[in-house]
Amino acid sequence: MTRWAILTGEYPPQTGGVSDYTRQVCRSLAAAGDHVTVFAPPCSAPELSDERVSVIRLRDHFLRAGRSEAMEQLLRLRPDRVLVQYVPHSFGMKAMNLPFAWWVGTLRRIAPVWVLFHEVAFPFVRRPLKHNLIAWVNRLMAGQIATAAERVFVTTRAWGELLHRIAPRSRPAEWLPVPSTLPTNVEPIRKPGETMIGHFGTYGSVIADLLLPALAAVLPASGERVVLLVGRGGVEFRERFIARHPDLAGRVTATGELTPTAVAAHLAGCDVLLQPFPDGVSGRRTSAICGLALGVPLLTNLGPLSESEWSAEANGVWLADTPAGLGLVAEQALTAPADERRVRGAVGREWYARRFALERTIAVLRGAHS
Repeated sequence: MTRWAILTGEYPPQTGGVSDYTRQVCRSLAAAGDHVTVFAPPCSAPELSDERVSVIRLRDHFLRAGRSEAMEQLLRLRPDRVLVQYVPHSFGMKAMNLPFAWWVGTLRRIAPVWVLFHEVAFPFVRRPLKHNLIAWVNRLMAGQIATAAERVFVTTRAWGELLHRIAPRSRPAEWLPVPSTLPTNVEPIRKPGETMIGHFGTYGSVIADLLLPALAAVLPASGERVVLLVGRGGVEFRERFIARHPDLAGRVTATGELTPTAVAAHLAGCDVLLQPFPDGVSGRRTSAICGLALGVPLLTNLGPLSESEWSAEANGVWLADTPAGLGLVAEQALTAPADERRVRGAVGREWYARRFALERTIAVLRGAHS
């Protein structure tokens, strides 16, 4: 049995991708016989209960009082390992909590520190200049934590390259892509006679700007094609889309926020999932990974953050070189025989099991002690 202390900037009932991911990992480690203690920021909602998983809510967002409280608890618990679920903006101080990064380094006196970088640093930009201060501080934080860690994981290989530049003395980063956060054994929800083009996400402005022209390009070709927008923010995106294309209003539906099981059931009923990404599909893109896990054919694009495996391995994914090329790729997928789409979906599901499944994550984390 390994005793884990897991530091995270969000944990259920707090919402977010890292929150859902961290609970998955905690529950699976506990199911494997380990004991897990989670350290997370305050939350007023009722705490969720998982066997062999304890949650300690700190007094603040890993500021001075919270760090002091966490240190007291860690000294009492004496865990075998500290695992940090790292996203710079999730630890308070507007993504510039340098004291937290230095404090993580001191935890080596208690137990080996492992860190999983879901993100590393805000990019340098031309404007506004204050964002470059955040980018610079983020790099100081990441460098400090990576150098202190006994083991470093990244959700996309590109983060490993960035960390090597920031902290050349740190351990080589290991790729640990995120698994699906949705159940996979669900009854698909769909209407017969329709060709359903799905999208799953939160419809942030950058991805929404890519999705708008891609959907407009594939919808007019056939009256049987419809679009299903799944996820928080989909209702607002639909309003934006039909304001530009009022003639397509009857063919675009948004589910709004749903339970994970309902989300999975709606996605499983889609003929394809259209998932554009400005920096390319990668192991950190949960929305794409969820589609693979459900066996739904995935239409997406490569980019600077895409791992080589996406184009080098047989995975059933329809790939465009850039987001701008997704319309053509989507047309190829939608005009392909239904049997071909089903085969591609099955291949994608098998690839998910080999590369991304939660069981693989747990095997990596527990490998040294199994």
